[in-house]
Amino acid sequence: MKYIITGSLGNISLPVTQNLVKAGHEVVVISNNANKKEQIEGLGAEAAIGSVQDVAFLESAFKGGDVAYLMIPSDFSLADYAAFQREVADKYVQAIQSAGITRIVLLSSIGAHLRKGAGPIDALGYLEEKLAQIPGLQVKILRPSYFFNNLYAQIGLIKNAGIAGSNFGGTEEKLVLTDTDDIAKVATEQLLAPFTEAQTIIYISSDERHPSEIAAVLGAAVGKEGTPWVTFSDEDSYNGMLQAGLNESFAGLYRDMGQALQNGTMQEDYWKNRGEIKSNFKLEDFAKRFAGAYQG
Repeated sequence: MKYIITGSLGNISLPVTQNLVKAGHEVVVISNNANKKEQIEGLGAEAAIGSVQDVAFLESAFKGGDVAYLMIPSDFSLADYAAFQREVADKYVQAIQSAGITRIVLLSSIGAHLRKGAGPIDALGYLEEKLAQIPGLQVKILRPSYFFNNLYAQIGLIKNAGIAGSNFGGTEEKLVLTDTDDIAKVATEQLLAPFTEAQTIIYISSDERHPSEIAAVLGAAVGKEGTPWVTFSDEDSYNGMLQAGLNESFAGLYRDMGQALQNGTMQEDYWKNRGEIKSNFKLEDFAKRFAGAYQG
């Protein structure tokens, strides 16, 4: 089998590539960074170096592939990330159809069922819809929850203000959390497993904890016992992200995502369809990584 992997050698694409090569498959890794070519080839994969905004490049890279793993890359330097996401989604669709690929594993997200109102997740819902319109295409949609890694953004607040917080967390609802290693494991399983349906949705979660618990556990890990979680207004959250260095595009998108978490719509489909959590990685395990980053 020939697998096409987007996402370069990121936290999920790297282990997925390693797993597929180990299983004896031909793997093409798409990256926009020419410096990654040697590393990709060192893994036993083929490097396709180019931009996901270049449809001719994508059509060439996808050619001959049996299965493609799709993810939309993040770039915090972009002035309009939402427009970039939709552009990449459209070009993925065009390249898939041109190359004749009929099996896809898509890295989407919890909240993509909303299609609109979940900030950076909206474009993933858009891509889900676009893929569903391609005749004969079989798609496995992975919807992981809030990445543990997103909690690194709390370091500055805890260090400088003695609090953690965002514009969500003011209800009884727990925040569903996911470790990238768990996502890579499920992605590998789904890439290797037979495709039997036109569309399958798989939710991925590692832990479920209330934001107040998250603040307490992370605070304790860095020697600040009793760190509270503070639910900010949307305006304060937006301005805080701007002050932390995010541009207006990303700050607005993450504010909107926080709104969807706060009003309960972002995780509603997860709670209706959640399965058994099989991960052994929990908040306390992440807190050890968090403490290392905090001290660093």
